[in-house]
Amino acid sequence: MSQSIYQFSAKNYKGEDVALEKFADKVLLIVNTASACGFTPQYEGLQNLYAELQDKGLEVLAFPCNQFGKQEKGSNEEIASFCDLNFHITFPLFEKIDVNGDNAHPLYKYLKQEAKGVLGSEKIKWNFTKFLVDKSGKVVKRYGSITKPEAIKADIEKLL
Repeated sequence: MSQSIYQFSAKNYKGEDVALEKFADKVLLIVNTASACGFTPQYEGLQNLYAELQDKGLEVLAFPCNQFGKQEKGSNEEIASFCDLNFHITFPLFEKIDVNGDNAHPLYKYLKQEAKGVLGSEKIKWNFTKFLVDKSGKVVKRYGSITKPEAIKADIEKLL
């Protein structure tokens, strides 16, 4: 099997290992999230997309990150509680990770290599950067923080 995101695993917010191959044959939207960010209301848009398209094969994977303005200070349990209380998310929430630097999660190192940002930069600029992955585990596109989840819907539907 050629390289794809399925070679990686990550821990969910409960600390349980999740092999990403579990999501094979699904379209994935992978997002680095934060609870105290100006873009935090995008959780609602992510949940709406997930609710509408999950039955057609969409999975949204949220990876909290505290690297941008220290906007994700809570524990994994506090983050999960915040997401449930404020946005009633039902998509998978993973443990807090780094997305940039030496300690960046291996999945994010791969995502950034596969879909570079503005001017070819690999570095993630802020919370709620989104990566769209097709059913074969290939990274298709990267979206910046200002791109709202609903603006990605047409791109997702093409892959479903």
